[in-house]
Formats: sequence, structure tokens, C-alpha cells
Amino acid sequence: MRNQLLRLLAENRRPFSPVESRIVRAAGSNEATVYLYDAIVGDRASAEWFGGVCPQDFVPALAAIEADVIHLRINSPGGDVFASEAISQALREHPAAIVGHIDGVAASAATAIACACNEVIAAPKAMYMIHQSWTFAIGNADDMDATSALLRKADAGLLATYADFTGMDAAGIEAQMKAETWFNSEEAMAAGFVTAIAEPVDKAAKQAKASAWMLGAYARAPAATPDAALTEPEVISAERRARMQQRIRLLDLAPIV
Repeated sequence: MRNQLLRLLAENRRPFSPVESRIVRAAGSNEATVYLYDAIVGDRASAEWFGGVCPQDFVPALAAIEADVIHLRINSPGGDVFASEAISQALREHPAAIVGHIDGVAASAATAIACACNEVIAAPKAMYMIHQSWTFAIGNADDMDATSALLRKADAGLLATYADFTGMDAAGIEAQMKAETWFNSEEAMAAGFVTAIAEPVDKAAKQAKASAWMLGAYARAPAATPDAALTEPEVISAERRARMQQRIRLLDLAPIV
């Protein structure tokens, strides 16, 4: 079996950036915005290697925010389930009202973080995915049994989180987890995972598109579709055109060996 967890992290590896740079405080306002636009990893070493967000950095930065309202903007392919629980608990304990915004995708462990918000607003074209936990293990049959038991406990915790937030039947949610279910914004709202859908804003759509994730590690991920409206033609100056034509002339004169 291929290691899908490492594949997810490796395919979405990005340069490391401190969590502090993802926090925006609006001048003259008692609100703050936190951007969770990355994979979720278990520790700082993994964050520096894969470019993800870890609780060791996120939780203290969140606790330092003094605001009545915190907008948590999410565009994440998921990651470490235990790290997501640490982040979720920090959100639940913060005195501010937490408004979650799904700007692009909330998949896997990122959905548990969304459920820690007081309300969740999805972009019109956002995606939301729940599934059973993954991991990898090395060892004998007893080790595999222990790993399986751990995964089932992780799934039970996620199931309880989803059921508490949505108020939906746990058996139905469990079936959706087993099937790896992808919801669009309307479906996520109907299922109770989203409390509202944002008004369409072209600027926000472009931002989410620029932060698109490689989701091939998931079995049922929707195929990415190119957005022609976001493609802008390259503007070539007269000087650059002249240099390109000069290179072409030199290539025409070059011998073939």
C-alpha cells in the first residue's frame, strides 16, 4: 500500500513561513484574521520541511490575539489529526467568537478545525471532504493490530466532532467518512457542516485558485478543472521581442552536430 499521507505532504510542500505572518489585525477594529492556508503537521521540524502549520507555532500565536472576533480563513488539504485536535482545542478555548471561512478546500483534518468554529461560511465554489483516518506503520502483526485500534479511536473522535457540530445522525456521517465524501458548498450546508454560503466575489475566487492543492493522494478527490477566466496573457515588451528574434536567428545559423 502506498504511503498516501507522505504523498499528500510531499506534493503540497511549500516554503516555511512563520504563523505570525498569517495573522492580520484590522486597524481600528476589534477583529483579527488568521489564515490557515497550508497542510497541518505534527511538529515544527515537519513544518520546516513540508511547509505546514504545526500546533507549537499556531496555538501560542492564536492565544496572543486580543480580539472580540477572529476570522479563521481555511484553505487546507488536511494533515495530522492529533495536531488538528490541538489547534481545535485552542480555538474552542479562545474567548473570541471564531468565524470559520472555507475559501478553497477544507479536507480531512482541516474539517475538524472548521468544526471548532462558532460558525462556518463557505465560498460558493468551496469543497469540504471527510474520510477515515490514515497512517503508516512498521512492525509485526501485533503492531498492525495496535495501529488499527488507534485509527479506529481517531475515527471515533472525528465522528463525535462532526455529529456534535452538525446535529446529524452519527451512522450517516460514519458512512460518509468510509466513502471519502466530497461536498460542494451547498451539499456541505445541507449536511450541517457549513452554516452559510458567502456571496460570490471574484477577487476571493482568484485568491483561492492561486492556493490550489494537489489532492491526488485522496481516492475520490474531484478532478481539477482549469479556469480560463483566471489566465492572463503574457505581455512581451518590444525590447524582449527583439532579443527573442535575435536568439532565433542565431539558432538558425548554428550547426547541427
